[in-house]
Amino acid sequence: MVVGSGAGGGLIAGELAARGRRVLLLEVGEHRTAADFVRWEAKANRDLWWPVTRAVPALGGGQAVTLFRGRNVGGGTTINTKVGLRAHSEDFEKWFAASGLLGGGGEPFGEADIAPYYERVEAALGIRKRTDWQQCVATVEPGFAALGATLEPVDSYTDANCMRCGSCLQGCPTNAGKGTLNVYIHPPWASGQLELRAGCEVRRVLIDGSGERPRASGVEFLDPSGESQRVEADVVVAAAGTLGTPGLLLRSGVVQLAGDSPSAAAIGANLGFHPSRLVFGLFDEIQDAHRVYPITAHCMTHQRDADGGFIVEASTIMDPIAFATAVCDEQGAPLWGQELVDVMRDYRRFTGLLVMINDENNGRAYVDEHGHDRYASNFAPSEVERIDAGLAFTRNVLTAAGARRVLATQLFTTHVQGSCRMGSDPARAAVDANCESYDVAGLFVGDGSLVPRTLSVNPSLTIMALALRLADHLDGATHGYFG
Repeated sequence: MVVGSGAGGGLIAGELAARGRRVLLLEVGEHRTAADFVRWEAKANRDLWWPVTRAVPALGGGQAVTLFRGRNVGGGTTINTKVGLRAHSEDFEKWFAASGLLGGGGEPFGEADIAPYYERVEAALGIRKRTDWQQCVATVEPGFAALGATLEPVDSYTDANCMRCGSCLQGCPTNAGKGTLNVYIHPPWASGQLELRAGCEVRRVLIDGSGERPRASGVEFLDPSGESQRVEADVVVAAAGTLGTPGLLLRSGVVQLAGDSPSAAAIGANLGFHPSRLVFGLFDEIQDAHRVYPITAHCMTHQRDADGGFIVEASTIMDPIAFATAVCDEQGAPLWGQELVDVMRDYRRFTGLLVMINDENNGRAYVDEHGHDRYASNFAPSEVERIDAGLAFTRNVLTAAGARRVLATQLFTTHVQGSCRMGSDPARAAVDANCESYDVAGLFVGDGSLVPRTLSVNPSLTIMALALRLADHLDGATHGYFG
């Protein structure tokens, strides 16, 4: 039983089904494909995305973060920008420091432990380097050079059918954008090997607490008609996403069954945001930055914490509705009235830089008194310094490139990670090095919530590599759950 079909769950379900395992994949979103995808922003927001929510400062101050995530078969991989980057060696050092995560040889988990899985996922996705830059990138490249930084081509999981139409966030209409939907789910689903049920809301994991150690036995969910259903399973993989998995486990009573163990207390803790901003420069020439594959190039000059702790991706702009609702003035206040009208008239002359900050996983996902998922942010001074430095750098790049006005959004993220971190120390992690719950046998986690510390790069490739590693472990059956 796999709950969720995104970068983690979709891969795990597809891989295991293709290998002959009997798999049921449950997804709360709808099953939509390239035949349904059109560049209709408002419709896609309703059909493919969760309603926007926010992580609110835990202590009442600081900065909130707007949270975006996919709600469809394929999850975020259906509507993301298809950037396929491997984690930096410094990222793995942070993993070990955070959760004591060990690799197969008993040494700190590192590049050698995940490299074979990266290679297999990269081959399946057909990752390629995109050097077909458009005018909006050429516009900003001199600004990076003026600040002693460089732009590099991005590695992308798109094929030659990509028409650079800019529709990635509404689903790829040419099927050029790869993801779990068309690479891992559809092949076994089309051949009848994988059972996929879309439109099903999993309410809780069923846990048998009668033995020496609680044991996952299935799930309870609402089917598309709203009827409650129960299905039993030998193994349950929770892959509802970094924002969804903690609430699912908490509502399933894991903490109570575990007697408030340190590992159960880690459920929902250590939430990382990879907080981001889009920073927009207004130029005299038309940029048409909405008609590109959204992330065309990136600047890694400041990737390491010692070098600033942020990366910049170029060059793109939000679609009109998102741009109009998110753009802020030079003081960070949302635009309104005639000033917004004037800015929107210049929409085609803006180009944007996306700056993403290395954060320290100080957020939390929790369930309120009504059983609803809630999220809190709590940025440390060091994180705030990086946020400010990233914004200043991108503003300076656009100014140096000739922008006559620079605007920005407030903080948002599509890269949440770490809310059920994996680790070899149960005092600091929710699941072990094989992604199995320390507190409930047969319950595994298979999504971005595994990541012990926020990556310095886009996380989808790493989430898929970890998912493939878990699929191998489950298929190997050394765990003994398949009889």
